[in-house]
Amino acid sequence: MKFHYTNLETCHEATGVVVVIDVIRAFTNAAFAFSRGAKETYPVSGVDEALQFKAETPNSLACGEVGGLPPEGFDFGNSPTQTNLLDLNGKIIVQRTGAGTQGIVRSVNATTMLAASLVVANATAMYIRKLASADVTFVITGETFSGGEEDFACAEYLEALLKGQQPNPAPFIERVIRSRDALMHLDPNLPAFPRTDLDHCSNIDAFDFVMLVTKENVRHVMRAVNS
Repeated sequence: MKFHYTNLETCHEATGVVVVIDVIRAFTNAAFAFSRGAKETYPVSGVDEALQFKAETPNSLACGEVGGLPPEGFDFGNSPTQTNLLDLNGKIIVQRTGAGTQGIVRSVNATTMLAASLVVANATAMYIRKLASADVTFVITGETFSGGEEDFACAEYLEALLKGQQPNPAPFIERVIRSRDALMHLDPNLPAFPRTDLDHCSNIDAFDFVMLVTKENVRHVMRAVNS
């Protein structure tokens, strides 16, 4: 199995199995939404698109961020700390973020697409193994914003698992905590970016499902699938 790395600028070139990674915080938050009962998540690129989807879709909620904060009209933001307190049983979620959901909508040539973060790492690796693909491409969504160390850490952890290794999680968790994108969560004067989000984002294998992304009726849809 060969491994390739790309970002938001070049992910449109990726083919085959594509793993879109956003550790802080989109695809950690999405996993927590599924754990709270969400039925499915529709990743989109724009705020207006998200609000239109919400207006047209019964039993739906809009989540995500612009600049880390939920836009007006969104039901909740991008914080797994907040999401972990919600009752989302049976809800349909439309998610817009600056990095993670952009990676999904831009990876237009993927044959199989997975959204990933550390909380679903082992399940994701198990699912990919079953595909028996010759190549896997990791989309490091944070790299486009001069960061993304936490996404690189997740990708390299997944690569190690797929090579049959048993990596020590501690150095990968440390890379998340020390990443540029973690800095706001270490500032007590920024309550919208709680420190506990980093605990959630670095909770390796918190869930035993994968987040499979398919395209239906011109829209991407993400569902939690047992690995």
